[in-house]
Amino acid sequence: MIAHTRAPENFIGAAADANPANIVLGYAGIVSPTVLRVKGFRFYFFSREERRAHVHVQHAEGEAKFWIEPTVELAANFGLKAKQITEVQSLIEEHLNEIRAAWGKHFLSGGH
Repeated sequence: MIAHTRAPENFIGAAADANPANIVLGYAGIVSPTVLRVKGFRFYFFSREERRAHVHVQHAEGEAKFWIEPTVELAANFGLKAKQITEVQSLIEEHLNEIRAAWGKHFLSGGH
């Protein structure tokens, strides 16, 4: 039996980013759906990238990319401070089930 839980209020489904700004010429899918916004960080996927499960993180001070499979691990950092990276990794781990579910919905269902 699968237990269903309500997504947190700061969890944003891929459909929430369905606006003209996310449409790339010749590509009708959502290219970079936001899956979570919390503490000034935007967590999103970029559809036209590698297939290994990961999430991008954007902040006013920089960006990062984290692998989410098989474990949460920093893949790249562009300007975030060590303290912010630690905080982001913690947030990803806290919301990992929702992020992985959104990855599956977006990529495995043809949402990209």
